[in-house]
Amino acid sequence: MTDELHSRVRADFSKARFKSFINQIISSFSGKPTNLLSYDNVKEKLHIGGPIYRGVKTIRVEQIAGSLNRYHEFDRAFLPKEDQLASRWQKVDRAFYEDIHLPPVVLYKVGDVYFVVDGHHRVSVAREQGQEYIEAEVRECATRVNITANIKTEDLEILGAKVHFLERTALDHIRPDANIKITIPDGFERMLEHIAVHRYFMGLDLKRDISEEEAVAHWYDTVYLPIVDIIRNSKILKDFKDKTEADLYLWTLDHQHYLTQEKGQALQPPEEAARQFIEEKE
Repeated sequence: MTDELHSRVRADFSKARFKSFINQIISSFSGKPTNLLSYDNVKEKLHIGGPIYRGVKTIRVEQIAGSLNRYHEFDRAFLPKEDQLASRWQKVDRAFYEDIHLPPVVLYKVGDVYFVVDGHHRVSVAREQGQEYIEAEVRECATRVNITANIKTEDLEILGAKVHFLERTALDHIRPDANIKITIPDGFERMLEHIAVHRYFMGLDLKRDISEEEAVAHWYDTVYLPIVDIIRNSKILKDFKDKTEADLYLWTLDHQHYLTQEKGQALQPPEEAARQFIEEKE
């Protein structure tokens, strides 16, 4: 390696390390972690299956946001967090300048996010050098919920609850177009309670046993969707930043419960409860 190239790759690594240091300082003040996503953590929370080999593909570097086993060594921008990474990192950086073709990295795909199995330094250098794409062997893991590269570690708790909800209800199979999104931590657990109560009263009304599948479909069609339709038509979500239709659904039923338990009002149909809730918020 020429002295000039040797100095350049050393400077590149120093610059990358400094940027990583700045990211850690910002993280310490903001309280927002900058670590890569841990594949094992995502696997545990989301009960993912696979992986299935999908061949060699060209992947957008910005979609790579996690690691199989080295998520503590690089930050979320794939900047090196440790000086001991210098030797390998600089060799890969040198190959970039010398236009040497390196083997494809190996990635696991979960939703729209990729996790590095092999090739962390190659991904780090590619990102630092401004490459938009990288060649990769891809193995895809099945998941019932989609995740994207901007997912936060704390989002996994709610997504894990959503996976549990879908495993219990099979709503994604019963109503394939349904895509319930919640930001309230215990939201999906509360929905499971709503479905259980709905199933109980369906059995009383129809005087027969109600299967869980029938109860889920009937709850979604006659309770959840009517409330959500009114929320959509009212456009009230624009006044609730970072909240979802399902969040407002839960607030509506909380409000209905308050009116019946605390104010002694008669139980209202879902649509009327939603209209009254929205009128009070406007």
